[in-house]
Amino acid sequence: MRLMRMLLAILVLSASCALAAENEPGQQLPRFVSLRSGQVNLRVGPGESYPIEWVLTRKDMPVEVIRHFENWRMIRDWQGAEGWVHERMITGKRAVIVKGAIRALHRDPDPASHIVARAEPGVLARLLECRASWCRIEASDITGWVQRSEVWGVYPDEVLQ
Repeated sequence: MRLMRMLLAILVLSASCALAAENEPGQQLPRFVSLRSGQVNLRVGPGESYPIEWVLTRKDMPVEVIRHFENWRMIRDWQGAEGWVHERMITGKRAVIVKGAIRALHRDPDPASHIVARAEPGVLARLLECRASWCRIEASDITGWVQRSEVWGVYPDEVLQ
């Protein structure tokens, strides 16, 4: 019985060590980041020996970090593709991508406010702040407010200032 308890303790300890190696302290998962480069290899596993499944080609594109393992991050893009990238290929800068249809950018976070521009689906924009159901973004030197639900790269309850 004592041997059984020791084996169980070793098993629990090794499982918790493996989990600690995957999740860095102080880094929330999941979280949004963006691509540092215009050519990022998306691998099937956390290491250079794993094959490349996709090559992401849009610098500053938002991606979601969903797992960590040593210097590798498992990410998901706005279309659902998942894979592993080295940590140096992502940055903490925040960006969003316009989804769905052409979206109006408003002067103020109010649907009745003046429309300053319209953004096509797939447009990348820098994320400046979010309040309630609105986010202020900047694309091509144009700044405006868009409904949070009309972009990908920010969580529904996330507050950014």
